[in-house]
Amino acid sequence: MRHALLIAARDLRERARDRTAYVLAVLLPLGLAGVFTLILGNVGGDSQIFRYAVADADRGVIAQTFTDDVLRRAAASGAIEVRTVSSEQEARALVEDGTATAAFLLPTGLTEDVQAGRGVRIEVVGDVDAPTGTGIARSLAQAYTDRLAAVRTAVAATVHSGVTTAPAKLAAAAAAALPSEVVAEDTTGRRQLDAKTQYAAGMAIFFLFFAVQPGVTGLLDERRNGTLARLLAAPVRRSSILAGKLLTSVAVGAVSMAVLVVASSLLMGAQWGRPLGVTLLVLSGVLAATGAMAVVAAIAKTSEQAGGWQAIVAIVLGALGGAFFPVNQAGGLLEKLSLLAPHRWFMRGLADLAGGDVNAVLPSVAAMTLFAVVTGAVALLLFRKVVRP
Repeated sequence: MRHALLIAARDLRERARDRTAYVLAVLLPLGLAGVFTLILGNVGGDSQIFRYAVADADRGVIAQTFTDDVLRRAAASGAIEVRTVSSEQEARALVEDGTATAAFLLPTGLTEDVQAGRGVRIEVVGDVDAPTGTGIARSLAQAYTDRLAAVRTAVAATVHSGVTTAPAKLAAAAAAALPSEVVAEDTTGRRQLDAKTQYAAGMAIFFLFFAVQPGVTGLLDERRNGTLARLLAAPVRRSSILAGKLLTSVAVGAVSMAVLVVASSLLMGAQWGRPLGVTLLVLSGVLAATGAMAVVAAIAKTSEQAGGWQAIVAIVLGALGGAFFPVNQAGGLLEKLSLLAPHRWFMRGLADLAGGDVNAVLPSVAAMTLFAVVTGAVALLLFRKVVRP
Protein backbone atom coordinates (compact mmCIF):
# COMPACT_ATOMS: atom_id res chain seq x y z
CA MET A 1 0.00 0.00 0.00
CA ARG A 2 2.89 2.31 0.71
CA HIS A 3 4.16 2.04 -2.87
CA ALA A 4 0.67 2.72 -4.22
CA LEU A 5 0.42 5.89 -2.15
CA LEU A 6 3.86 7.04 -3.30
CA ILE A 7 2.91 6.51 -6.95
CA ALA A 8 -0.36 8.35 -6.44
CA ALA A 9 1.38 11.24 -4.65
CA ARG A 10 3.87 11.59 -7.52
CA ASP A 11 1.08 11.61 -10.11
CA LEU A 12 -0.94 14.12 -8.12
CA ARG A 13 2.01 16.51 -8.04
CA GLU A 14 2.19 16.27 -11.82
CA ARG A 15 -1.55 16.84 -12.21
CA ALA A 16 -1.38 19.88 -9.92
CA ARG A 17 0.89 21.55 -12.48
CA ASP A 18 -1.48 20.78 -15.36
CA ARG A 19 -3.70 23.80 -16.03
CA THR A 20 -5.93 21.79 -18.35
CA ALA A 21 -6.99 19.67 -15.38
CA TYR A 22 -8.32 22.75 -13.58
CA VAL A 23 -10.30 23.79 -16.64
CA LEU A 24 -11.92 20.38 -17.14
CA ALA A 25 -12.47 19.61 -13.48
CA VAL A 26 -13.68 22.97 -12.17
CA LEU A 27 -13.89 25.98 -14.48
CA LEU A 28 -15.73 24.41 -17.42
CA PRO A 29 -18.46 22.57 -15.46
CA LEU A 30 -19.04 25.53 -13.17
CA GLY A 31 -19.18 27.97 -16.09
CA LEU A 32 -21.56 25.84 -18.14
CA ALA A 33 -23.81 25.27 -15.15
CA GLY A 34 -24.02 29.03 -14.66
CA VAL A 35 -24.78 29.64 -18.34
CA PHE A 36 -27.49 26.95 -18.43
CA THR A 37 -29.06 28.37 -15.28
CA LEU A 38 -29.17 31.88 -16.73
CA ILE A 39 -30.59 30.73 -20.06
CA LEU A 40 -32.86 27.86 -19.07
CA GLY A 41 -33.42 28.30 -15.36
CA ASN A 42 -36.69 30.22 -15.76
CA VAL A 43 -38.04 28.61 -18.91
CA GLY A 44 -41.10 27.44 -17.02
CA GLY A 45 -41.80 31.01 -16.01
CA ASP A 46 -43.90 30.02 -13.03
CA SER A 47 -41.85 27.51 -11.09
CA GLN A 48 -41.84 29.77 -8.02
CA ILE A 49 -44.45 29.89 -5.28
CA PHE A 50 -47.85 30.70 -6.79
CA ARG A 51 -49.52 33.86 -5.49
CA TYR A 52 -53.30 33.95 -5.57
CA ALA A 53 -55.74 36.79 -4.89
CA VAL A 54 -59.25 36.20 -3.57
CA ALA A 55 -62.11 38.67 -4.18
CA ASP A 56 -65.01 37.60 -1.93
CA ALA A 57 -68.22 39.39 -2.93
CA ASP A 58 -70.37 36.77 -1.21
CA ARG A 59 -69.16 37.08 2.41
CA GLY A 60 -71.08 33.90 3.23
CA VAL A 61 -70.16 30.62 4.84
CA ILE A 62 -69.53 28.84 1.51
CA ALA A 63 -67.08 31.49 0.33
CA GLN A 64 -65.39 31.57 3.72
CA THR A 65 -65.03 27.79 3.71
CA PHE A 66 -63.35 27.92 0.31
CA THR A 67 -60.92 30.60 1.45
CA ASP A 68 -60.11 29.09 4.85
CA ASP A 69 -60.42 25.33 4.38
CA VAL A 70 -59.12 25.06 0.83
CA LEU A 71 -56.80 27.96 0.05
CA ARG A 72 -55.40 28.60 3.53
CA ARG A 73 -54.75 24.91 4.03
CA ALA A 74 -52.88 24.73 0.74
CA ALA A 75 -50.93 27.86 1.66
CA ALA A 76 -49.86 26.21 4.92
CA SER A 77 -47.93 23.63 2.88
CA GLY A 78 -45.80 26.39 1.38
CA ALA A 79 -46.90 25.77 -2.20
CA ILE A 80 -48.98 28.92 -2.61
CA GLU A 81 -49.54 32.35 -1.10
CA VAL A 82 -53.05 33.78 -0.68
CA ARG A 83 -54.13 37.38 -0.22
CA THR A 84 -57.66 38.74 0.11
CA VAL A 85 -58.58 41.84 -1.89
CA SER A 86 -61.57 44.14 -1.61
CA SER A 87 -62.95 43.95 -5.13
CA GLU A 88 -62.96 42.04 -8.39
CA GLN A 89 -61.28 44.98 -10.14
CA GLU A 90 -58.37 44.90 -7.73
CA ALA A 91 -57.96 41.16 -8.19
CA ARG A 92 -57.90 41.47 -11.96
CA ALA A 93 -55.39 44.33 -11.76
CA LEU A 94 -53.03 42.20 -9.65
CA VAL A 95 -53.15 39.45 -12.27
CA GLU A 96 -52.61 41.86 -15.14
CA ASP A 97 -49.49 43.43 -13.63
CA GLY A 98 -48.05 40.04 -12.67
CA THR A 99 -48.32 40.50 -8.92
CA ALA A 100 -50.73 37.57 -8.66
CA THR A 101 -50.52 34.32 -10.58
CA ALA A 102 -54.30 33.97 -10.59
CA ALA A 103 -57.39 35.36 -8.85
CA PHE A 104 -60.48 33.65 -7.46
CA LEU A 105 -63.68 35.65 -7.92
CA LEU A 106 -66.39 34.51 -5.48
CA PRO A 107 -69.70 36.00 -6.71
CA THR A 108 -72.48 37.52 -4.66
CA GLY A 109 -75.10 34.95 -3.67
CA LEU A 110 -72.73 31.98 -3.73
CA THR A 111 -73.83 30.77 -0.30
CA GLU A 112 -77.52 31.31 -1.06
CA ASP A 113 -77.27 29.37 -4.33
CA VAL A 114 -75.70 26.40 -2.57
CA GLN A 115 -78.28 26.40 0.21
CA ALA A 116 -81.09 26.64 -2.34
CA GLY A 117 -79.70 23.75 -4.36
CA ARG A 118 -78.86 25.89 -7.38
CA GLY A 119 -75.72 25.60 -9.51
CA VAL A 120 -72.63 27.50 -8.39
CA ARG A 121 -69.66 29.00 -10.18
CA ILE A 122 -66.27 30.24 -9.02
CA GLU A 123 -64.46 32.29 -11.66
CA VAL A 124 -60.69 31.99 -12.01
CA VAL A 125 -58.69 34.69 -13.78
CA GLY A 126 -55.15 33.61 -14.56
CA ASP A 127 -51.93 35.14 -15.87
CA VAL A 128 -51.29 33.95 -19.45
CA ASP A 129 -47.58 33.78 -18.66
CA ALA A 130 -48.15 31.40 -15.75
CA PRO A 131 -50.05 28.43 -17.19
CA THR A 132 -49.04 26.01 -14.45
CA GLY A 133 -50.13 28.29 -11.62
CA THR A 134 -53.37 29.08 -13.41
CA GLY A 135 -54.06 25.39 -13.96
CA ILE A 136 -53.56 24.67 -10.28
CA ALA A 137 -55.94 27.50 -9.37
CA ARG A 138 -58.59 26.07 -11.66
CA SER A 139 -58.09 22.63 -10.14
CA LEU A 140 -58.63 24.04 -6.65
CA ALA A 141 -61.81 25.81 -7.70
CA GLN A 142 -63.05 22.77 -9.62
CA ALA A 143 -62.46 20.46 -6.66
CA TYR A 144 -64.47 22.73 -4.41
CA THR A 145 -67.34 23.23 -6.85
CA ASP A 146 -67.49 19.46 -7.37
CA ARG A 147 -67.87 19.12 -3.64
CA LEU A 148 -70.68 21.71 -3.65
CA ALA A 149 -72.36 19.90 -6.54
CA ALA A 150 -72.38 16.75 -4.45
CA VAL A 151 -74.03 18.69 -1.64
CA ARG A 152 -76.64 20.08 -4.05
CA THR A 153 -77.42 16.60 -5.36
CA ALA A 154 -77.79 15.23 -1.84
CA VAL A 155 -80.12 18.06 -0.82
CA ALA A 156 -82.28 17.70 -3.94
CA ALA A 157 -82.64 13.97 -3.48
CA THR A 158 -83.59 14.38 0.15
CA VAL A 159 -86.17 17.08 -0.56
CA HIS A 160 -87.81 15.01 -3.30
CA SER A 161 -88.07 12.09 -0.92
CA GLY A 162 -90.58 14.09 1.14
CA VAL A 163 -88.39 15.13 4.08
CA THR A 164 -89.63 18.41 5.56
CA THR A 165 -86.25 19.58 6.92
CA ALA A 166 -85.19 23.00 5.65
CA PRO A 167 -82.84 22.84 2.63
CA ALA A 168 -80.25 24.98 4.42
CA LYS A 169 -79.99 22.44 7.23
CA LEU A 170 -79.80 19.60 4.75
CA ALA A 171 -77.01 21.37 2.89
CA ALA A 172 -75.06 21.85 6.12
CA ALA A 173 -75.48 18.18 7.04
CA ALA A 174 -74.45 16.99 3.58
CA ALA A 175 -71.42 19.26 3.56
CA ALA A 176 -70.34 17.94 6.94
CA ALA A 177 -70.55 14.37 5.65
CA LEU A 178 -68.23 15.07 2.72
CA PRO A 179 -64.44 14.76 3.06
CA SER A 180 -63.04 17.99 4.44
CA GLU A 181 -59.75 17.62 2.59
CA VAL A 182 -59.95 19.07 -0.89
CA VAL A 183 -56.22 19.69 -1.19
CA ALA A 184 -53.54 17.33 0.08
CA GLU A 185 -49.91 18.27 0.36
CA ASP A 186 -47.91 16.83 -2.51
CA THR A 187 -44.48 15.73 -1.32
CA THR A 188 -43.28 14.61 -4.76
CA GLY A 189 -42.46 18.19 -5.66
CA ARG A 190 -39.80 18.18 -2.98
CA ARG A 191 -38.12 15.23 -4.67
CA GLN A 192 -37.07 17.45 -7.52
CA LEU A 193 -33.98 19.58 -7.91
CA ASP A 194 -34.28 23.26 -8.57
CA ALA A 195 -32.77 24.57 -11.80
CA LYS A 196 -29.51 25.76 -10.23
CA THR A 197 -28.84 22.47 -8.50
CA GLN A 198 -29.96 20.46 -11.53
CA TYR A 199 -27.47 22.09 -13.88
CA ALA A 200 -24.67 22.25 -11.31
CA ALA A 201 -25.02 18.56 -10.49
CA GLY A 202 -25.42 17.55 -14.14
CA MET A 203 -22.28 19.37 -15.25
CA ALA A 204 -20.34 18.14 -12.21
CA ILE A 205 -21.05 14.45 -12.84
CA PHE A 206 -20.56 14.87 -16.60
CA PHE A 207 -17.11 16.44 -16.37
CA LEU A 208 -16.14 14.09 -13.55
CA PHE A 209 -15.58 11.42 -16.21
CA PHE A 210 -13.11 13.73 -17.95
CA ALA A 211 -11.41 14.72 -14.68
CA VAL A 212 -10.50 11.11 -13.78
CA GLN A 213 -9.09 10.27 -17.22
CA PRO A 214 -5.42 11.26 -16.66
CA GLY A 215 -4.99 8.94 -13.69
CA VAL A 216 -6.18 5.75 -15.34
CA THR A 217 -4.41 6.55 -18.63
CA GLY A 218 -1.18 7.20 -16.73
CA LEU A 219 -0.10 3.59 -17.24
CA LEU A 220 -0.19 4.05 -21.01
CA ASP A 221 1.91 7.22 -20.66
CA GLU A 222 4.35 5.36 -18.41
CA ARG A 223 4.68 2.59 -20.99
CA ARG A 224 5.24 5.07 -23.83
CA ASN A 225 7.85 7.02 -21.87
CA GLY A 226 9.68 3.90 -20.73
CA THR A 227 9.15 4.57 -17.02
CA LEU A 228 6.78 1.61 -16.64
CA ALA A 229 9.64 -0.81 -17.37
CA ARG A 230 11.69 0.77 -14.59
CA LEU A 231 8.77 0.49 -12.19
CA LEU A 232 8.34 -3.18 -13.04
CA ALA A 233 12.04 -3.77 -12.52
CA ALA A 234 11.88 -2.17 -9.09
CA PRO A 235 10.72 -4.12 -6.01
CA VAL A 236 7.17 -2.90 -6.53
CA ARG A 237 4.15 -5.13 -6.96
CA ARG A 238 2.11 -4.76 -10.11
CA SER A 239 -0.98 -4.41 -7.98
CA SER A 240 0.62 -1.40 -6.25
CA ILE A 241 1.23 0.25 -9.60
CA LEU A 242 -2.38 -0.27 -10.65
CA ALA A 243 -3.68 0.86 -7.28
CA GLY A 244 -1.55 4.00 -7.41
CA LYS A 245 -2.98 5.02 -10.78
CA LEU A 246 -6.55 4.34 -9.68
CA LEU A 247 -5.99 6.27 -6.46
CA THR A 248 -4.85 9.23 -8.54
CA SER A 249 -8.11 9.25 -10.45
CA VAL A 250 -10.18 8.85 -7.30
CA ALA A 251 -8.35 11.69 -5.55
CA VAL A 252 -8.65 14.06 -8.51
CA GLY A 253 -12.32 13.22 -8.96
CA ALA A 254 -13.15 13.65 -5.29
CA VAL A 255 -11.36 16.99 -5.04
CA SER A 256 -12.96 18.34 -8.21
CA MET A 257 -16.44 17.30 -7.07
CA ALA A 258 -15.90 18.81 -3.62
CA VAL A 259 -14.79 22.10 -5.16
CA LEU A 260 -17.79 22.12 -7.50
CA VAL A 261 -20.26 21.42 -4.69
CA VAL A 262 -18.89 24.24 -2.55
CA ALA A 263 -18.42 26.69 -5.43
CA SER A 264 -21.86 26.13 -6.94
CA SER A 265 -23.44 26.52 -3.51
CA LEU A 266 -21.67 29.81 -2.83
CA LEU A 267 -21.72 31.33 -6.32
CA MET A 268 -24.98 29.97 -7.75
CA GLY A 269 -27.05 29.18 -4.70
CA ALA A 270 -27.31 25.47 -5.54
CA GLN A 271 -28.97 23.33 -2.84
CA TRP A 272 -27.20 19.96 -2.77
CA GLY A 273 -28.82 18.64 0.38
CA ARG A 274 -27.54 16.94 3.52
CA PRO A 275 -23.70 16.79 3.55
CA LEU A 276 -23.52 13.10 4.48
CA GLY A 277 -25.84 12.10 1.68
CA VAL A 278 -23.97 14.27 -0.82
CA THR A 279 -20.67 12.77 0.32
CA LEU A 280 -21.90 9.24 -0.23
CA LEU A 281 -23.18 10.11 -3.70
CA VAL A 282 -19.97 11.90 -4.66
CA LEU A 283 -17.69 9.08 -3.51
CA SER A 284 -19.72 6.37 -5.24
CA GLY A 285 -19.93 8.54 -8.35
CA VAL A 286 -16.17 9.05 -8.39
CA LEU A 287 -15.59 5.31 -8.07
CA ALA A 288 -18.04 4.61 -10.90
CA ALA A 289 -16.39 7.18 -13.18
CA THR A 290 -12.94 5.80 -12.40
CA GLY A 291 -14.04 2.25 -13.15
CA ALA A 292 -15.64 3.18 -16.48
CA MET A 293 -12.65 5.19 -17.67
CA ALA A 294 -10.26 2.48 -16.47
CA VAL A 295 -11.96 -0.11 -18.66
CA VAL A 296 -11.58 2.08 -21.73
CA ALA A 297 -7.94 2.84 -20.92
CA ALA A 298 -7.19 -0.84 -20.47
CA ILE A 299 -8.59 -1.66 -23.91
CA ALA A 300 -6.77 1.15 -25.72
CA LYS A 301 -3.23 0.77 -27.03
CA THR A 302 -2.09 4.37 -26.61
CA SER A 303 -3.01 7.22 -24.31
CA GLU A 304 -4.22 9.26 -27.30
CA GLN A 305 -6.52 6.46 -28.38
CA ALA A 306 -7.73 6.06 -24.81
CA GLY A 307 -8.49 9.77 -24.56
CA GLY A 308 -10.64 9.67 -27.69
CA TRP A 309 -12.53 6.58 -26.63
CA GLN A 310 -12.99 7.88 -23.11
CA ALA A 311 -14.46 11.13 -24.41
CA ILE A 312 -17.01 9.18 -26.48
CA VAL A 313 -17.96 6.99 -23.53
CA ALA A 314 -18.25 10.01 -21.23
CA ILE A 315 -20.51 11.88 -23.65
CA VAL A 316 -22.73 8.87 -24.36
CA LEU A 317 -23.13 7.99 -20.68
CA GLY A 318 -23.72 11.64 -19.79
CA ALA A 319 -26.45 12.10 -22.38
CA LEU A 320 -28.01 8.73 -21.56
CA GLY A 321 -27.91 9.38 -17.83
CA GLY A 322 -29.59 12.78 -17.94
CA ALA A 323 -26.67 15.11 -17.27
CA PHE A 324 -28.11 17.59 -19.78
CA PHE A 325 -31.85 16.90 -19.64
CA PRO A 326 -34.12 14.52 -17.66
CA VAL A 327 -34.06 11.41 -19.83
CA ASN A 328 -36.22 9.51 -17.33
CA GLN A 329 -39.20 11.60 -18.46
CA ALA A 330 -38.91 10.19 -21.98
CA GLY A 331 -40.20 6.81 -20.82
CA GLY A 332 -39.98 3.56 -22.76
CA LEU A 333 -36.69 1.95 -23.73
CA LEU A 334 -34.68 5.13 -23.29
CA GLU A 335 -35.69 5.42 -19.66
CA LYS A 336 -34.67 1.81 -19.01
CA LEU A 337 -31.32 2.27 -20.76
CA SER A 338 -30.60 5.35 -18.67
CA LEU A 339 -30.39 3.10 -15.61
CA LEU A 340 -27.10 1.79 -17.00
CA ALA A 341 -25.45 5.20 -16.59
CA PRO A 342 -24.05 6.32 -13.21
CA HIS A 343 -25.20 9.86 -14.06
CA ARG A 344 -28.85 8.79 -13.79
CA TRP A 345 -28.32 7.32 -10.33
CA PHE A 346 -26.34 10.35 -9.17
CA MET A 347 -29.08 12.78 -10.23
CA ARG A 348 -31.77 10.49 -8.85
CA GLY A 349 -29.95 10.25 -5.53
CA LEU A 350 -29.77 14.04 -5.21
CA ALA A 351 -33.47 14.34 -6.00
CA ASP A 352 -34.30 11.70 -3.40
CA LEU A 353 -32.11 13.53 -0.90
CA ALA A 354 -34.02 16.74 -1.57
CA GLY A 355 -37.25 15.06 -0.49
CA GLY A 356 -35.98 12.74 2.24
CA ASP A 357 -33.22 11.85 4.64
CA VAL A 358 -29.82 10.28 4.07
CA ASN A 359 -31.33 6.80 3.78
CA ALA A 360 -33.07 7.92 0.59
CA VAL A 361 -29.75 8.00 -1.31
CA LEU A 362 -28.70 4.45 -0.41
CA PRO A 363 -30.27 2.77 -3.48
CA SER A 364 -28.46 5.21 -5.79
CA VAL A 365 -25.21 4.79 -3.87
CA ALA A 366 -25.57 1.00 -4.09
CA ALA A 367 -26.20 1.15 -7.86
CA MET A 368 -23.14 3.32 -8.53
CA THR A 369 -20.99 1.22 -6.21
CA LEU A 370 -22.04 -1.93 -8.05
CA PHE A 371 -21.17 -0.23 -11.34
CA ALA A 372 -17.76 0.67 -9.91
CA VAL A 373 -17.10 -2.85 -8.64
CA VAL A 374 -17.96 -4.47 -11.96
CA THR A 375 -16.02 -2.04 -14.15
CA GLY A 376 -13.13 -1.94 -11.69
CA ALA A 377 -12.80 -5.73 -11.72
CA VAL A 378 -12.87 -5.79 -15.52
CA ALA A 379 -10.29 -3.02 -15.69
CA LEU A 380 -7.92 -4.80 -13.32
CA LEU A 381 -8.10 -7.97 -15.39
CA LEU A 382 -7.42 -6.06 -18.61
CA PHE A 383 -4.64 -3.95 -17.11
CA ARG A 384 -2.65 -7.10 -16.30
CA LYS A 385 -1.43 -7.21 -19.88
CA VAL A 386 -0.35 -3.58 -19.69
CA VAL A 387 1.86 -4.10 -16.62
CA ARG A 388 3.18 -7.46 -17.79
CA PRO A 389 6.98 -7.53 -17.39
